[in-house]
Amino acid sequence: MDLLELLLHPVRMRIVHAMSAGRTRTTTELCAGMPDVPKTSLYRQVALLAEAGVLEVDGEQRVHGAVERRYRLNRARASIDQEAAASMSLDDHRRTFAVAMTALIADFNAYLDHEGADPAADSVGYRQLALWLDPEELAGLLATVIPAVLAHAGNGPGEGRRLYQLSPIIFPLERE
Repeated sequence: MDLLELLLHPVRMRIVHAMSAGRTRTTTELCAGMPDVPKTSLYRQVALLAEAGVLEVDGEQRVHGAVERRYRLNRARASIDQEAAASMSLDDHRRTFAVAMTALIADFNAYLDHEGADPAADSVGYRQLALWLDPEELAGLLATVIPAVLAHAGNGPGEGRRLYQLSPIIFPLERE
């Protein structure tokens, strides 16, 4: 299975999202975070991601006589780079976007289902803005936003920190 096919599965994409930001997790922890996914399906999808090198074993421990593995994300194998994206068909892009939105909706619902969820206090936002930009203005916007976000991408857990998901989406609304 090629990387695009591997990542374009709603449950596998949710697993990749759950493992992002340097987190390590066991399949048991993943199951707890995705109660809507049958355990057998989740275990199967974790196995496929591990076999493909998207997930790597970070450690093992014995739990009730069985070996439980902790996994971490191999970032180099967990994303579609610019070259691969450029070779994708329009239908591939359509499908990739749909799977990404499905995973995002599932993550958002899991947040809302968590006891104590407070969108106002957590600064939750899902606002859309339409901007008129020429190519130079678009390049300038991206040159400002991307470094600002990447400046925080290496942050790890720490006192007072909470993990947030940021999902920037940009595309033209109409053709010239």
